[in-house]
Formats: sequence, structure tokens, C-alpha cells
Amino acid sequence: MRLILTAAIVLLSFAHAEEPEEAIRSVLSAQAEAWNRGDIPAFMDGYLKTDALRFASGNSVQRGYDETLGRYLRNYGTPEKMGTLSFKDLDVDVLSDDAAVVFGRFHLERPEEGDATGLFTLIFRKIDGSWVIVHDHTSS
Repeated sequence: MRLILTAAIVLLSFAHAEEPEEAIRSVLSAQAEAWNRGDIPAFMDGYLKTDALRFASGNSVQRGYDETLGRYLRNYGTPEKMGTLSFKDLDVDVLSDDAAVVFGRFHLERPEEGDATGLFTLIFRKIDGSWVIVHDHTSS
């Protein structure tokens, strides 16, 4: 009986340890799905909706949710500019119960605009029970 109880505790602990990574991967999957249907506001649901959000790309830094949303709308305002988004080489490192860092690669397939690809580093925090991006550093 003691062995069964110990095994159950270990399995529950293991399942709990995987939960944040699965939740974070779900956020990224939902973002790609929203992007690919042309819904930038739904794509932005993965980000922290406050002025504390930080987005760095190229040689510029946007601070705040509204500024970041505005940047996406300006730069990707048509289906041709948006293309089809995919993520790969995702490396999710859960740092604590409420913090994680994600490294990965994005690819935008855009027949008319030309493809775009690059690397990103995301810092996720668990806020009010949801994993959200609080810092995004993307490079092409």
C-alpha cells in the first residue's frame, strides 16, 4: 500500500510539473491559430494587457499592451503582410510556479511579401491563473 501511495504522489507531482509547459504551449498555439485567421487582437490575448508589457524587435522597444497592439496592426494590417505563422524549436523552461522563459523560432510564410523568419525569447508569468507574455524579444 505504501508503495502505491508513493507512486501516486510521484505521478501527481510529475503531472503538476508538466502543467505549466503545456499551458504555455497552448498559449503559443492559440496565438498561431489567431494569426493565421487574420485576428491580431486574438493573437494579442497571449500578452499581458497592461503598460508593463515590453516588446523588443529590431532596434525598437514598445512598452505597453496598446503600443504593442498598434505596432502589430501597423506592420501586419493585411492578410498578405500577415501570411501564415508557425513556431518551431520551442524550448520552454519553467523557472517557478509563476515564471517561465521560452526560446523559439518563428516563420511567416508570405508569398507576396516574402517570407520572414527569426528567433524569439519570451518571458511568461502566471497572473491571475493564466500564463501571459510579459516580455517579448524577437529578432529576424
